[in-house]
Amino acid sequence: MAEIARKMNIETVVVGALEMNCYVVWDGGRNALVIDPGAEPERILEVIKNHRLRVAAYLVPHGHYDHVGALSALLQAHPAPVAISAEDARWAFKSINQYPPHYPVPKPPPEISRPLKDGQNWVDGTLRYQVIATPGHSPGGVCFYFPDEHALFAGDTLFQGSVGRTDLPGGDPRALSNSLKKLKSLPDDTRVFPGHGPETTIGIERQTNIFMKRIGRG
Repeated sequence: MAEIARKMNIETVVVGALEMNCYVVWDGGRNALVIDPGAEPERILEVIKNHRLRVAAYLVPHGHYDHVGALSALLQAHPAPVAISAEDARWAFKSINQYPPHYPVPKPPPEISRPLKDGQNWVDGTLRYQVIATPGHSPGGVCFYFPDEHALFAGDTLFQGSVGRTDLPGGDPRALSNSLKKLKSLPDDTRVFPGHGPETTIGIERQTNIFMKRIGRG
C-alpha cells in the first residue's frame, strides 16, 4: 500500500528469503527511486507498472547479496543510474558476495554512474536527499536522508530495536558505533525505513535501542 508524505510516496515490497524491504519512492511527477533492489524483480516491476513510474535511479545502501540481487533484471526493464559506494561496489558483484542456495552471484550493472560519498546531495524530480556514510555493517554502507520528509532509508545500519551485524566480512563494530552517532543526531521525528523489519523513528530508537543508548549523542 502506498502512502503520501508531502511530495513523497512510498511503497514497501518485502522480497527474498531474508525478507528484505525494497522501497519504491516517487514524487508527484511519478519520478521514482528504487531503494534496496534485492530480489523478486517481477514484484518490484509490478509496482513500477501499476503506478506508471519513471525510474530516476536505483539507490543501494550497501552491497550484500540480498540488497542487490534484483538490480540487473530491473535495469534491463528500466535503465537508470545506479548509486552505491565505491567501497561496496568493489565486491558486491563478485563471487565473495554469493550466498547459496538462495542467491546466485549478483550480476554487475553496466556502470556505477553515481559512486556515493558522505555528504553528497542529490535531487531526482522533486525528491531531495543526502548521503550519510554509515560503515560498520559493510565497509561502504550509506543511508539516504530526505530532510523535507523527515525520512531516513537506513539499509542494514539501524533496525527497530537493533542494528546491522558486524561479523560478516568487512564488518567493523567501532565503525558502526560511529555511524550510529551520526544517525542519533537526526531529529527525533525522523522516520526510519530499515532494510529489514518494521518502520521506526530516531526518537524511539534513541530511547529504546540498547545500541543507540550505549553511545553519546553525535
